[in-house]
Amino acid sequence: MPVLISLLRGVNVGGHRKVKMDDLRALYESLGFEDVQTYINSGNVIFKTSGRDMARLRKRIEDAIESACGFRSDVVLRTPADLQGVIARNPFAARPGMDASRLAIHFLGADPSGAAREQVRAIDAAPEELHIEGRELYIYYTNGMARPKLSLALVEKTLKMSGTSRNWNTVRKLLEMAEKLT
Repeated sequence: MPVLISLLRGVNVGGHRKVKMDDLRALYESLGFEDVQTYINSGNVIFKTSGRDMARLRKRIEDAIESACGFRSDVVLRTPADLQGVIARNPFAARPGMDASRLAIHFLGADPSGAAREQVRAIDAAPEELHIEGRELYIYYTNGMARPKLSLALVEKTLKMSGTSRNWNTVRKLLEMAEKLT
């Protein structure tokens, strides 16, 4: 049975759109998913499913969250192989002194067009560094993540799609957890 990683957008941020991880686990189990696990309080769920249609699975999860929690949260799904690729493509990996706490991966719901990619590459992200690879943005926050100059809202508007960010350590931990289920 395939393992998936589910990333929810905008839950438990600043006291809004709150959902307890126990409730989220129970919700996923109610959808027939197996071996459901959550990681930290930001809407990361690892589970097994016999479903193969990612768009259908995503919609089922989004609809269930809306029904149970009273708000709609975009859901991004990835496989363990997808996360292995994200880690392998990290453009900052070989940088001496790279601080993992300053690196975030912004997972997009779909693959942007070539024109949208070029427009994103043209955004002046300084002092942050922004790379787009596949369905992910790699953002290195040179001065930390607390008060970035780069507007993710502008990036998403340029791409005409939303996504959700996770820090580098979370991405690595999610892959580790998913691999233990395979």
